[in-house]
Amino acid sequence: MAHGHKSDEKIVYVGDSRIRQRSADKPTPPDYTSFPGKSEAFIPNFLLKEWMAGVVILVGFLVLTIAEPAPLGYPADPLNGSFIPMPDWYFLFIYQLLKYPYASEDYIILGTIGIPGLAFGALLLAPFLDTGKERRFYRRPIASSMMIVSLVASIYLTWVSWHHYTEELEKNGVIPEHIEREIKSEESIKAGKGRYIAGKEDVVALVKADDPAFSIMQQAQCIACHGAELEGANGPSLRGIGDALSKEQLVDTITNGKNEGMPAFKGQLTEAEIDQIATWLSEQKAAAAE
Repeated sequence: MAHGHKSDEKIVYVGDSRIRQRSADKPTPPDYTSFPGKSEAFIPNFLLKEWMAGVVILVGFLVLTIAEPAPLGYPADPLNGSFIPMPDWYFLFIYQLLKYPYASEDYIILGTIGIPGLAFGALLLAPFLDTGKERRFYRRPIASSMMIVSLVASIYLTWVSWHHYTEELEKNGVIPEHIEREIKSEESIKAGKGRYIAGKEDVVALVKADDPAFSIMQQAQCIACHGAELEGANGPSLRGIGDALSKEQLVDTITNGKNEGMPAFKGQLTEAEIDQIATWLSEQKAAAAE
C-alpha cells in the first residue's frame, strides 16, 4: 500500500506493529541470524529461554521424585563377609577407575583429585579452547575429541566394573541380598506366610501381602517408622495389629495420629485411601496368618 508522496515506500504488517519497508528487494530479516556478524542477545533473550527450559526439566524431575520416592535399603550387616559393595550405576566408572594401580594406593591423590580435576578443568576451559562458530561436530576437533574420549571412557569403565562385579558373584557363589530376599519373599507369599523378613522369621506373617493398600502405605512413607515389611523398625510392628485395634480405631489413628510419634495423615491421604489401609490392617491377625 502506497504511503505518502513516495511511490516506492510500502507498509508491511508484522503482528500488531507496522514496519515501513523502503524497498521490496530487501525483505525484513526473520531473525538475528540474518544479520552478518551479529547474534541473539545473551541477556535477556538467550538467558530467559535457557531459564525456562531449566524450569521445565526441574519440574519434571520433582514430579518423578514425588511419584517414585527413593526406596529404603536394608540395614547393613557388618558380619556379612560375602557382601560386595557397589555404588549406583552412574558412579561405576569412577569406582572402576580407582581399582587401577595408577589411580589408587600410592597414586590415590591422582585418582581422586588429579584425573577428575583434569576432566572438569577441560570442561571449564572448553569455551576458551573452542571458539569457532562452526556447528558441525567434525569441524570442531577439540570439542568433539574431548566429548568422544569422555563418552567412550565412561561407557567402557562402567561396562568393565559391572562385568567384574558379576564375575565376583559367580566366582564366590553369592546372590545379592535384595535378589535373595525377593526370591524368599515370593516363596513365602506362595506358601501363605507373607513376605520374608531376615532375622525375624518368627514375626506374624502378613495377610494379603500383595494388597494395594500396602503400596499406598509405601508411598505415604509409613515404612520409614514401621519397617519395609511392617515388621517394626523405628516404630511398632503392624503385623497382627488387627488383634489389638478395630477398623474404626485404625481409621481414627491414621486420620488424627497419636502423641507417641504417629503423625496425622488427614489431608495427605484421602478418606478412601485411609479406609482402604484401615480395612487391610484390620485383617492383619495372627490367626488369619496361620
